[in-house]
Amino acid sequence: MSGTKKGNVVLSGMRATGRIHLGNYFGAIKNWVDLQDHYDCHYCVADWHALTTDYADTGDIAANALEAVADWLAVGLDPERCVIFVQSWVPEHAELHLLLSMITPLGWLERVPTYKEQIQQLKKRDLSNYGFLGYPVLQTADILLYRAHFVPVGEDQASHLELSREITRRFNGLYGPVFPEPKALFTPTPKVPGLDGRKMSKSYANAIDIADTPEEIRRKCSSMFTDPTRIRRSDPGHPETCNLFAFHRLVSPPDVQERVERECRLAQIGCVDDKKLLAEQLIEFLTPMRERREALLANRDELMDILRDGSKRARERARETMDEVRSAMSLDYGGNGKGLSG
Repeated sequence: MSGTKKGNVVLSGMRATGRIHLGNYFGAIKNWVDLQDHYDCHYCVADWHALTTDYADTGDIAANALEAVADWLAVGLDPERCVIFVQSWVPEHAELHLLLSMITPLGWLERVPTYKEQIQQLKKRDLSNYGFLGYPVLQTADILLYRAHFVPVGEDQASHLELSREITRRFNGLYGPVFPEPKALFTPTPKVPGLDGRKMSKSYANAIDIADTPEEIRRKCSSMFTDPTRIRRSDPGHPETCNLFAFHRLVSPPDVQERVERECRLAQIGCVDDKKLLAEQLIEFLTPMRERREALLANRDELMDILRDGSKRARERARETMDEVRSAMSLDYGGNGKGLSG
């Protein structure tokens, strides 16, 4: 169980947007699986974060959360070795978010690099709401509520954590050393291309999902972008720039990778045949995960029990944190208000 682990706490989470794809798996969740044996890991289904962009259509959020958790468990997360919980089932997230919003300068939020980028990427949605601007404050509350020492990120994401660290320093400077300053836990995050060569993303509709059937995988592989410099079947290929070979590096055994690289450079294998080979490698890689996922979703009561238990454990820690926060901010009224907080 979580309490038997080393003392350092890790917090990570993912928005409740449904089924996970290979980009999510290799970019984050595979690493979560590895970390659960070395840290006191808390993994959050961030359903409130989903509202920052999907506030106008909330009907699928609960179903998406269950789909995501089934994927997490199918790829190796173990509720006996980590805490898996739903953000909105721990209302202390909202309380700490409110308190942190009081001390966070508006300018800090406006300068977040991803703020303007996402507005550009999601032009069709009205994102002129505080929830979208203030999501880094909620993200900071997620981290601090569990007094997390580490947040797993890739090196290209380190700047995203810096605002949380600034807010932490400001809180501790005003009210005393309540929170550890969260540090980046740099983790390997290989670039996972989509079917079209861009970064794999739901918003680009270029993803291969953990739940995809063999038929879906074969269809998607047949449409994959390949080496743009290879015009004819007889032209030698360039695996280092080919989208197909990027997937081989992720899922194919070393002997298959070596063979494909050699035959591609010598024009002994064409792109069509390589797509067929890659599809079978992906099917072999994903089938055990998909079958575990289907078994989990066939027993949704068990999934709900896992989330209830994880959220209960998460809330116990969250309540302890908020007792310390209220005391530090002189909002506990000498302990007389404690009984009203749950």
